[in-house]
Amino acid sequence: MTEHHLYPEIPLLAAARRTDPPTSHAAAARAPVSEHCRRILDALASGPAGQSGIAERTGLTVAQVSKRLPDLRRDGLIERDGETRSASGGREARYRRLM
Repeated sequence: MTEHHLYPEIPLLAAARRTDPPTSHAAAARAPVSEHCRRILDALASGPAGQSGIAERTGLTVAQVSKRLPDLRRDGLIERDGETRSASGGREARYRRLM
């Protein structure tokens, strides 16, 4: 089965298994984009959003989104774009894609 994504040039990389050696975990931590990251980039293609908005668009949890945003920022794929109000009434960072 072939998956269609907006960013086919970004490879899917496997995460390390619990039983893999520490070097595999280190390499997986540096992997540029996982499937979750790809889904976040796809979601931001329709416009900027906060973490909860990204979670709604992708079907991921807010925790899953929050875990991957720093990697996407580090790799220069997204940037902060102000703030937005969350559903709980607090403020959260809003992100937009750069590519």
